Amino acid sequence: MSETWNKLKQKVHRKNTNVNNDDDTFNQYQSFDNKITNSNKNTSSLPSWLSSSNNNNKKSNNKNNNSSSHHQRDDSASTFSQSEDFKSIFDDNGKKVDDDDEEEEIYVVKQRYSYFSIIFSTIQVIVLIVMMFHCGGVAPLNINPMIGPYPDALSEWGGKNAYNILEEDEWWRLITPILLHAGVIHLLCNVAVQLETGAFFEREWGSMNWLIIYLTSAVGSSVLSVVAMPDAVSVGSSGAVMGLFGGKLAEVICRCCESDKTEQGRIGHQVRKEQCAGVTCSVVVVLLFSFIPYVDWAAHLGGLLAGLVVGIMVFSCTIKTILWRCIWFLVGTAITGVFYGISFQYMYSGNIDVAEELRDVCGYYKEHFENYECNCIRGEQDDH
Repeated sequence: MSETWNKLKQKVHRKNTNVNNDDDTFNQYQSFDNKITNSNKNTSSLPSWLSSSNNNNKKSNNKNNNSSSHHQRDDSASTFSQSEDFKSIFDDNGKKVDDDDEEEEIYVVKQRYSYFSIIFSTIQVIVLIVMMFHCGGVAPLNINPMIGPYPDALSEWGGKNAYNILEEDEWWRLITPILLHAGVIHLLCNVAVQLETGAFFEREWGSMNWLIIYLTSAVGSSVLSVVAMPDAVSVGSSGAVMGLFGGKLAEVICRCCESDKTEQGRIGHQVRKEQCAGVTCSVVVVLLFSFIPYVDWAAHLGGLLAGLVVGIMVFSCTIKTILWRCIWFLVGTAITGVFYGISFQYMYSGNIDVAEELRDVCGYYKEHFENYECNCIRGEQDDH
């Protein structure tokens, strides 16, 4: 009882301070103080009009006394029914409300908006619309089941083409595939994940950390795709999105040793545990797209690994303990150097057999599909 009353007196003190010690308010709570004090002299438990449980245990067999106490309880309750502080301690059923239940737990993030997630998603939508308009519209479903353009357009607009990358030194094709998508279905799935999970990661990490992981994962996905699947033209931002998932795993690894004694530390650990489950489900969904046309599993795996190794280097800087910060930074730097070093070395080693047919993508697809139309600029020039 004393604990409950102390909480109420603290709230009364704050309220009286805010309203400049209003006389009516003071008298109202003073009367309430007297009633509680008198009640404490007779019993050590809560008064019957405050506790519904005690009210049930102390029912009298005398009907008149029951009626009298009921009216007295109603009068007392009505006296203080206008007190917002009283209502904040007891709910409508007379049960005590815990202060911890009233406070909503808030997970603090670095920024309010996810700028790059929105920018990249907008560019990807615009690029697909313009590409389909410029390159003959929607291809037949037997050629492109993703409801998108003819596949030679994907290579023409900067898709991953191993022949162009290795033989014609078009290194920029390691990045530009993230702006392209095979079709409407492919685009909607990637943009949905990017604007939901990816956007929250950007608000949580900050735009610069997000951009570093996103772009380096895009490069890593394209490099591994060139190495593992050199004879396929592929596009999509799913490799970069997988890199964001790898970055989240890296963050969990780096921050698992943080203290959970503070409120934000405890909430942070809880949020990251839930995110691990969500990331696992998202990875499984994205991996399913590895089996659709013009999207390859190597890009997804490469993006995931790149995001993981780069993420360890990035998030090691957020560790508060200097010793662990230095250790994880050195580990992240080392494995990042090993991953990209081996990947680039093998890609340019000359051991990759690239299909010569990919030099002329339009002619390549004409051989595989009947009545194939080349409507992009390079295809028209080759026809002439």
